[in-house]
Amino acid sequence: MSRLKYDFFGALVRLGEYASDEAKMLLDVLSNYDPEKVLEYVSAIHEIENAADVQTHQIFTHIATEFLTPIDREDIAEITLFLDDIVDNIDDVAQQLYMYDIQKIHPPSVEMAEIIVKATAALLDVLREFSNFKRSKTLSGYIITVNDLEEEADKIFVRTIRDLYKNYVETPVFIMAWSNLFQRLERCIDACENVTDRLATAVLKNT
Repeated sequence: MSRLKYDFFGALVRLGEYASDEAKMLLDVLSNYDPEKVLEYVSAIHEIENAADVQTHQIFTHIATEFLTPIDREDIAEITLFLDDIVDNIDDVAQQLYMYDIQKIHPPSVEMAEIIVKATAALLDVLREFSNFKRSKTLSGYIITVNDLEEEADKIFVRTIRDLYKNYVETPVFIMAWSNLFQRLERCIDACENVTDRLATAVLKNT
């Protein structure tokens, strides 16, 4: 039997590591925010996003050129794209901090960032276990953890958006900026769940 030349599972783990590292950096930025350093934040987070893009392109190159893949090419491609969505959305949050000239952090954003850190950490556990999906006894538990965190983030998102439009009506720019930022933070969590959902589908197809 021909052996696989490219470690697709390892490549997905590396993408997950980029997402986790970027999430930790975002939490540090929001927890210790200094508006005078916002361009430094943007640059540092964007550097991780660029590295993740390189990894994504490598995966797609090998999807197109490798004779054998460990699971369906379509599954690898969609999982890769959803992982890339996490990294892109975190990068967008940093960019928006600069674009909206954020001077002070709205506290619920730190709560959301904490959940993103937990979700990307749990997702990394999923990805590290994925290569063993046929025998794994822990994979489903990691997936459930990500789904639970997404539900927790949904509650924070709804509560925060309501609070913005109820208690900050005199500051429409503040509402606009933070509504957009929270939508992007929510997309980070949604992308984590998208990855685990697609992984779960791939497991069902291949067992």
